[in-house]
Parts: sequence; structure tokens; C-alpha cells
Amino acid sequence: MSYISKKRLCIGLIAGTLMLSAGGFAPVSAQEIPNDFSAIVRQKLPAVVAITTRQIIQDQTTLNDFLDPFDSHGPLQQQVREALGSGFVVSPEGYIVTNNHVVADAAEIHVVFSDKETAPARLVGRDPETDIAVLKVDPRPNMTTTAWGDSDAMQPGAWTIAIGSPFGLGGTVTVGVLSARSRDIQSGPFDDFLQTDASINRGNSGGPLFNARGEVIGVNTAIVSPSGGSIGIGFAVPSRTARSIVDQLISTGRIERGFIGVRLQEVTPSIAESLGIAGIKGALVASVEAGSPAQQAGIQPGDVITRFNGKDIQGVHDLTLAAASQKPGSKATLTTNRGGTQQELSLTVGQRKDEEVQTGAVPNPGTGDQRLGLSLRAIPDEARQQLGLQPGTTGVFIQQVAPNSLAAQSGLKPGDVIVSANNLKVTQPSDVREEWAKSRQQNKPILLRIERQGQSLFVAVSSF
Repeated sequence: MSYISKKRLCIGLIAGTLMLSAGGFAPVSAQEIPNDFSAIVRQKLPAVVAITTRQIIQDQTTLNDFLDPFDSHGPLQQQVREALGSGFVVSPEGYIVTNNHVVADAAEIHVVFSDKETAPARLVGRDPETDIAVLKVDPRPNMTTTAWGDSDAMQPGAWTIAIGSPFGLGGTVTVGVLSARSRDIQSGPFDDFLQTDASINRGNSGGPLFNARGEVIGVNTAIVSPSGGSIGIGFAVPSRTARSIVDQLISTGRIERGFIGVRLQEVTPSIAESLGIAGIKGALVASVEAGSPAQQAGIQPGDVITRFNGKDIQGVHDLTLAAASQKPGSKATLTTNRGGTQQELSLTVGQRKDEEVQTGAVPNPGTGDQRLGLSLRAIPDEARQQLGLQPGTTGVFIQQVAPNSLAAQSGLKPGDVIVSANNLKVTQPSDVREEWAKSRQQNKPILLRIERQGQSLFVAVSSF
């Protein structure tokens, strides 16, 4: 469990970790509040699972050791990291939601159901920015599922119910109230957490936070704790955010976020006075990226964006969340204040270009459930020499290969660089995804040319 110091408190991710040696709705009325929550728990408990993961860690200090396990340094020492977390079933097809930090870099993932049955799980996709991940298990007969609730309808003081596996104690139920909404705990650019005083501890990560109707209104993610235990300050990703991320990961295996192309800063009283505007609400445009949607719409440095798609913008965080939540290609309207003059602008939202494709698998857009099983990213500049790449070599870097995936079975390894797919050069992860989709549709293998420590070779990966 890692912590981030903040004003003498600690905010920590709540997956339990052990190191070993190895070789929409309205508020519930008073008449609807039950005497206890046992009926809801009985109904929803079978849909909540414990998650166990194992990660093999090489005892190494250099990137080259990681990329070349057959080097001349002798056998590598290994450690096994075992992590505990929670999750919940969202569809009868076997899709399970949890936290990214529970399953990131895991070599093995297993799910334990409330009846103690254990099943292996495959990583469908993950989004570190919101700490959401989706797993897949083989469907079970009459699989119990959860239903999403409306986190935006939750008001402070409303009942909340957390179910999870703190410290590996599966099926633990705690009850509290919603303490606050829209908390920014400085863990990432899209912080917008629900706060609850329902007891949350290590191992609750990824578990559901229910409302009094048994609907999931949050995914438990972090706690504030000076000692590592619950002090009644826990945080959950709101269902408004989590549901959108989960739907995207299940349907495409990746996340698309809106991009408008501005650098922002907060409006201070002195800045407001110098710009000739009243008040400090809004987000100040410090610069505009060339060729971006913002530039095309006429936004200029010094503009203060005060509304986005009809919603007030209080500061930088509000605009960051609002822009990122838009689907690329959609239309958006902005209200700007330029020297005390209000104006309405419209733009077409672009797509945010993340350095890494945050997914556990390249998706299959066709029938069936065969996935390539690669996590790809741009080639790190600092690793080019150790990767043995010639100057000018383009391609994408294999960061992770899912265990037992098609890619793993074909011999692809972390550290390989894919330079072409089906004899077409690739420069970004989406190029590989597109060629994989074409190969699937044509019912033929995808042919990859890779660079591995200065050597070129072809690898054919088949899904049939």
C-alpha cells in the first residue's frame, strides 16, 4: 500500500500487498429506509468478488536486464508480489470491475466468488487515469450482477454501503453516509471522488459502494489514513465516471478522452483585475496549441473560459473534467470572457493523445472473444540504445504481454518493438489495432515484424 503525504495525512490506495521470496434516481425517502440492510446485502453479495493477483518481479536495476532475460549477468533473482483487492460483476457475460492499481502488471489474476469458488480472470482493459480496470471470467450459471446508480443524485448524508475483502476477509459489509462529493485528492488530473465514512481498508480497492437501493454509485479506491487503517475518510470513483470508462473498455479495450488544446491556470484576484474582469471564477487560457480545436475556434491566450456546454466553470479542474468527458468529434460550446466582454464560441472536440494505450488487450471488434493481449506505447527515447534500435527506427514498444494470450503463445515479449504489421509500418498503437481488426475480419493471422535486441524477425499471430 502506497501513501502520498498531504497536510500531515496520508492518502493511500487500498489494495493489500505482500512481498514474498520466490525463486439515474431520487434520494430515498424516510419511508423507504430499511431497518437494516440485510436484504440488500443478501441480494448483492454474490455479485461482489475478491481478487488475488501475482506479479513476478525481477531483481534488477537496469532496463537492459528487464529487456534481455538471457543476458550474461547470470540467473535473475525473483520476487512474487501478491495483491488483494475487490471487484463486482457488471454483466452476465462475466465482466468484472475493479481498480487498476489492483491488477496493473499482474502476471496472474484470480477471482474468488462469495461461494468460495475461484476462477482465473483476464484483463480486458484498464485506465490508470481514473484507476478503473475491467476483468473477464467465464460466465457462471445464473451469475448475479450489479446495477449502476446515479452518483450525481447522491447528496451528503445519504446512506452508503461498502462490500469488499479488507485484509482478505471476503464479504465484509460496512455502512456509512456520503460525506462529500467532487473531492480532489491530488491523485490525478481527473479527480472527482465521492467521500464516504463507511469503513474502507486495505483490500477494499475496486469494491462497490452502494446506495440504499443496492445500486452501485461508486468504486472504492483510496483512503486517508495516518496509520494504514480506516479513520472514516474513504474515496470512491463516482458511477458517472466509472460507468463510462467501463463501457468503453468492454466495447473497445481503450479510452477516448476529449481534447481542446489549451494550457490553463487559475484566475487570481490580481489576474482578474489586470484582465478587467469581475470575480475569479473560470479557467484562464495561458496558451493555445497550434492547430488545436481551441485555436480553430478562435480561443486566445488571456481568455477566461467561464462555461462549457452550459455548465459553469469554477476553475481549471472543472474545465479539465468537462473537456475530457466529451467524445472526440462531438460539438461543444464555450463562454469566454475577453477583457470583460462575454462571447460564445463553438468547437469540435479532438482526441487526447496519451503516451500509452491504457489497455490490457488490443480489442477484437468482431465476433468471439479472442484478443491479442498486448499493452503498447511509444518507444521511450531513453531506451532506444538499450533496445538496440538503429537511428530512425519507428514502431511501438511492447510494454506488457498478457499471460496465456495469443501474443504470449506466439512468443512476443515485453521489450520487443513492433515495426510493421501486415507489411505496413506502424508508428502508434492504433496502427496495430487496425491491422489486427482487419486480419480478424479476413480470418487470417496478423504478420508482425519486430526488433529484438538488434535482431529483426517476423511473428505471425493467429486467432483461430
